[in-house]
Amino acid sequence: MRFKLGLVLSLAASVFAGEVRAGEMRVTLLGTGTPTPRLGSFSASTLVEAGSERLIFDLGRGSTIRLFQKKIPLGSITAHFITHLHSDHVVGLPDMWLTGWLGTPYGSRKSPMVIFGPKGTLAMTENLTKAFSEDIRIRIDDENYPPEGVAFAAKDIEPGPVYERNGVKVSAIEVNHGEKIKPSFGYVVEYDGKKLVLSGDTKPDARVEKAAEGADLLIHEVAVIDPALLKDYPNYRAIEDHHTSPEAAGKIFASAKPKLAVYSHIVFAAVKPVQDVPEETLIARTQTTYKGPLIVGRDLMSFTISDKVEAFAPNGEPLKPLTAGQ
Repeated sequence: MRFKLGLVLSLAASVFAGEVRAGEMRVTLLGTGTPTPRLGSFSASTLVEAGSERLIFDLGRGSTIRLFQKKIPLGSITAHFITHLHSDHVVGLPDMWLTGWLGTPYGSRKSPMVIFGPKGTLAMTENLTKAFSEDIRIRIDDENYPPEGVAFAAKDIEPGPVYERNGVKVSAIEVNHGEKIKPSFGYVVEYDGKKLVLSGDTKPDARVEKAAEGADLLIHEVAVIDPALLKDYPNYRAIEDHHTSPEAAGKIFASAKPKLAVYSHIVFAAVKPVQDVPEETLIARTQTTYKGPLIVGRDLMSFTISDKVEAFAPNGEPLKPLTAGQ
């Protein structure tokens, strides 16, 4: 009976997941937001599919929900990467870890969860295992889930190459997210001559600019904060100082010249809260320093990198990047 159940789950998982064409890299924005609990923009998370590898960068709020929407089993992710340990980048980790272990078509992880991140990542996974020890005990005893599937294979990393498997190489670059938030990483993903750069959370940083030179796709954070907020909420001054303005991001895009620049992890704060981040301000300010192709990311937008870079709306419709004058 257990063999038959395992076969059913394996078949269901293969049906549940889509395929990536040979030599192609596919990138999906699972969460483009921040700690702000907006319904339409969950917090930071990006999926990268290349060959047989499925990689997640950051595990923000709702990352499991977005994967379910994409029909990608949580247990099929081959490696997980964290940029830094701010809560909005890791709050989805317990859900990804535990729900991905369940013996279901959307879970079924049977080997340890592979995870890389800055100093503190290993300790976090050890403490999560202690915190959820009773749930783990119950599910092993009651539902016969494999203990290996709820184990962690975690590693605190340094800048440089951190993962290489099945032709996919991931390197960490240290970025400047502020003096007290160290280390904080961006990542470079390379596959079959293609290059994706994720800035992570950062102030304008020449290391991101250098890494992104000639990249196929550069996904960069951005922040727009209404100065009127600073009077009643002075903490926004520190937040603004830890991120990149549209004008500064535009200078990085103009220098690096990626085939396509995309905004994600969009910090947008106004006196009057809004559910959706308006694009007009971001675009207009960016185009004062950058005239090339630009897309303001939305949750579930996707991009394919082959001999060209193509963009798709959440509903799958092709997207045409904006350029200056549009």
